[in-house]
Amino acid sequence: MKNNQRVVIKLGTTLLTGGSNQLDLDILSSLVKQIVGLHKKGYQIIIVSSGAVAAGRHSLNNWITTNESSNNVRSRQIMASIGQGILMHHFQELFGANQIPVAQALLTHNDISDRISYLNIRNLLLDLIMLRVIPIVNENDVVAIEELEGETIGDNDTLSALVSNMIDADLLILLGDLEGLYSEDPHLNPKAKLIDFVENIEDIEARIGDSWTNQGRGGMVTKINAARLATSSGTNVVIANGLIPDNLHRIISGNKIGTQFKTRITNLESRKRWLLSRESSNCSIHVDSGAAKAITQKGGSLLPSGIITISGQFTKGEIIKIIDNKNNKIAIGMVNYTNIEIEEIITARSKPNEHPVEKIMSNEVVHRDNMVITGGSANANQ
Repeated sequence: MKNNQRVVIKLGTTLLTGGSNQLDLDILSSLVKQIVGLHKKGYQIIIVSSGAVAAGRHSLNNWITTNESSNNVRSRQIMASIGQGILMHHFQELFGANQIPVAQALLTHNDISDRISYLNIRNLLLDLIMLRVIPIVNENDVVAIEELEGETIGDNDTLSALVSNMIDADLLILLGDLEGLYSEDPHLNPKAKLIDFVENIEDIEARIGDSWTNQGRGGMVTKINAARLATSSGTNVVIANGLIPDNLHRIISGNKIGTQFKTRITNLESRKRWLLSRESSNCSIHVDSGAAKAITQKGGSLLPSGIITISGQFTKGEIIKIIDNKNNKIAIGMVNYTNIEIEEIITARSKPNEHPVEKIMSNEVVHRDNMVITGGSANANQ
C-alpha cells in the first residue's frame, strides 16, 4: 500500500497504557517520534487517540478508590474530562519539542451526522493539516456516553474510520497491542494464525465467528467494522502492533505489516457517488461563462464572482446543481453558503459602495473537492 500521503492513525487505550491503568509515557513518546518523522517527510497526519479515561483514572486514583466505582458512566465522564487535558498536555510537549503544533478536536457522532457540522469539521481538519498542524481527535467522552458504556457505536475505531472518510484519507492505521487480526483470540489459543490480508470482510467475519472472547471480540469486531466503513469510501486500512519500533514507517513504506484491508475504489469515486446520491432536485446556482470554463476546463472551484443568480432555498452543506449561462447543468457540489448569504453576495457585488464585498468574496461557494462535473468539455478531466 503506497502513495499514502494523507494518513489517519488511531492509538488504542491498551496500546497507550501498555496494559496498565495509566498512560505509558515511554510508549507515547516512541509513537510520537515515529509520527514526527512522517510529518517531516511531508505526510499529512491526523491522530485519533484514546487514553483520556486512563489518564484521568490515574490522576484521581485516591478519589476513585474511596468514593466511586471507576466503571460507572458518571465516574468515567469525570475521568475523561480531567484526562483529556492531561493527554493533550503530553501530546503538546512531545510534538512541541519538535516544533510541530497540535490541535484538539472533540467530536460526537451527532457532530458528524449533522450536515452543517460535518462540513465545518471537514473544513477545519483539512485547514489544519494544510497548515502542517497535527489534529488530535477524540470522541467527546464527557457527553458521548455510548463509548463510556462500552457500546460499539461510540468507539474510537469507528470514529477513526469516520474521520478517514471525512478527509478522504489514503490510509487508516489502527494501532493496538496485537500484530493484527487473528483467526482466533491469541490470548486463548497461542496457535491462532495472523491474517495478513483481507479481501472480503464478510468472509473474514464468518471465519472468526465466535472464536474471540467477549472482550477480545468486542475490540476486534469494532476494528473490522471500521475497516468496512473506511474501505467502502476509498481508504486502505492496516491493523498493526504499535509496540513494535518503527512499525509506522514500515507500514507507510508499503511493507507487509499486520493485517491489511485494501479498498476497491478511490476516494474520488467514493466522494462522487456520495455527492451524486444527495443532489437537491430544486436548488441551483447559475454561473457566467467564465466560471463555467473555470469549473469544467481548469478544475477550479466556484467563486462568488462567477455567480449570476440562484434558484431555490438551501442551507449550508446541501448538494446543489451548477448551471451555465446556456442553462446546461455542468456540475453538482456541496455549497458553503445558504441561499440568503449568496443573495447578499450578489447584492454586494452590484452595490460595492454599500456592502463590504471583499469580506464575503474570500471563500469558495463550492470547493472543487466537493464538486462533481456532470457536463462540459472537461468532463473527462475530473
